[in-house]
Amino acid sequence: MAFEELPVPDFAWPFGAGQLDANEAIDFILVADSIDTAFTDFARHEVFQVDYGGKHWSDAEAEFACLKRAMDEGLPILDGRYLAKITRAELDRIFTGNIPMPMLDEKLAVLHEVGGVLAAKYDGRFHKFVQSCSPRLYGNGNGLIERLVKEFPRFNDVSMLDGLEIKFYKLAQLGVWMLYAILHSIGKFRLEDAGKMTAFADYIVPLALRLHGITRYSEKLEQAIQSRQLIPRDSRWEIEIRGHCVYATALLCEEVNKLRPQNQQVLIPQIDARLWMHFHKTTWPHHLTRTIMY
Repeated sequence: MAFEELPVPDFAWPFGAGQLDANEAIDFILVADSIDTAFTDFARHEVFQVDYGGKHWSDAEAEFACLKRAMDEGLPILDGRYLAKITRAELDRIFTGNIPMPMLDEKLAVLHEVGGVLAAKYDGRFHKFVQSCSPRLYGNGNGLIERLVKEFPRFNDVSMLDGLEIKFYKLAQLGVWMLYAILHSIGKFRLEDAGKMTAFADYIVPLALRLHGITRYSEKLEQAIQSRQLIPRDSRWEIEIRGHCVYATALLCEEVNKLRPQNQQVLIPQIDARLWMHFHKTTWPHHLTRTIMY
């Protein structure tokens, strides 16, 4: 892996961020990121998919495609005032795909919450929230991650284990990483501490680590995953799967960078992207947990 290119991902996918101005791109990415969760039907184990722009999209990419399609149709999906009042029927129509969008009710509740905060404090727009933050992930309480998890409860991705608070912040970090990947190189988004990002602990990266032999599951856990049993949110299994994902990718990044020249050092999210892109369409079962956090 150290001798692969390992680029910063091109998140231009179906939503044409390059064709939006920077503020619209910020709005789109963070609205989409807020509901970027659970795209596998828990009963039938089918993945949400959609055709858009002459291409076939699945999983999170299909969600982004649906939102861009809604924009093309003139729906004000970037405005918090609209999101705060969007109906279930409207959201169901936006997410017309091969199957009903998994956890649609939970996504609806998230949009109502997020839209309400945006409407009340930031004129309905995520870019105005971003502009109000320090250009850092962590900045004495004013960093982007710190503010996201405090002001928008849906991003406060934490679990308790043995009396310790485990902070994963998957979607908060992912949203900022997408902004960085798309806008930083063209001078439209400044981030001074990108090296503090961890992996985005989800379903797919732990699966990739497992199939590479980097992590190993107990026989009981492996059997539960293979038989597609639900792994409860905040259970020891779920927390340890995500925790080892964060730790293993950090170690892997260190080892990769030891083998690369100084001018080609990579960030942990680049390792994350390499694993996610290679495995997000695999047929190998991953753990399943009903949660809005990833």
